[in-house]
Amino acid sequence: MNLRLTTLAIFFAVAGGFLQAAEDERPVVDASKVAVEKMADNGLPTFHIVGDSTVKSGGSGAGLWGWGERIKPFFDTNRINVVNHAIGGRSARTYFNEGRWQKVVDAIKPGDFVIIQFGHNDQGRIGDPAMKGRADGKGTGDETVEDTKPDGTTELVHTFGWYMAKFVTDAKAKGATVILCSPIPHKQHWETERDFANIAQWDAEVARLHGALYFDLTMVITDAYKKAGMDKVETFFADKGTHTTDSGAQFNAACVIAGLKSLKDNPVGKYFSDKSREIEPYKASGPINSTNPPAAPAHP
Repeated sequence: MNLRLTTLAIFFAVAGGFLQAAEDERPVVDASKVAVEKMADNGLPTFHIVGDSTVKSGGSGAGLWGWGERIKPFFDTNRINVVNHAIGGRSARTYFNEGRWQKVVDAIKPGDFVIIQFGHNDQGRIGDPAMKGRADGKGTGDETVEDTKPDGTTELVHTFGWYMAKFVTDAKAKGATVILCSPIPHKQHWETERDFANIAQWDAEVARLHGALYFDLTMVITDAYKKAGMDKVETFFADKGTHTTDSGAQFNAACVIAGLKSLKDNPVGKYFSDKSREIEPYKASGPINSTNPPAAPAHP
């Protein structure tokens, strides 16, 4: 009997460890350990970057890097600031609720650009403890769900599209050009299937309805991965299939530039560095909806 109880105890301990490991594949990064980036020159326009750990890893020391941490060399920083506001473990919902989005809004000035990528932490069931309060509602509508937190407080949770639309309208009101992009694909979901189909659809719909630019970064990277091949892509990931290595982050940053170049009139193009010249615009299989004209520059 004691042996059986001991065996069961070991089983549940191990199983609990696996569950905890699975839950922690998308950890919520401690904000106190992430340096806040500032504009180098307040007199220049700024390219603001908003997103999760696939955009900015937070310098965990585990060899994880986001594309936003490797995109600056593609810009002429004598003409534009590049500021990465992304932080690991956040969804559109928690980025908004923690007040992080308001800090971005406060920093935006006319002539700026804001690129936003969420989706990795937004899916799942509202109220599931494993989601750590990050799951949004599905779709782009105004419907809400009341979520009771572990401390007994309640939160009115909006749809993914509601949060994205809020980001768009707030940034445009400050005179910025807003660009939405779908998430980078997982390592397991690019070779034979399309990743983040729903998120991409909702991003595109928000962009169309609220006047933002949009490109499908999931497919920009997916197509580039197919050209690079599985062996090469394996070196781009630092974990089971979500976060990228330094080389993976650099590769994905180049894909972001290809996506930006594919936008109508290439509004960010005049701020690119020589490093960007070799990158061809992404050729999408269908038209890219873009109803947000470039914001008027703050300076000639």
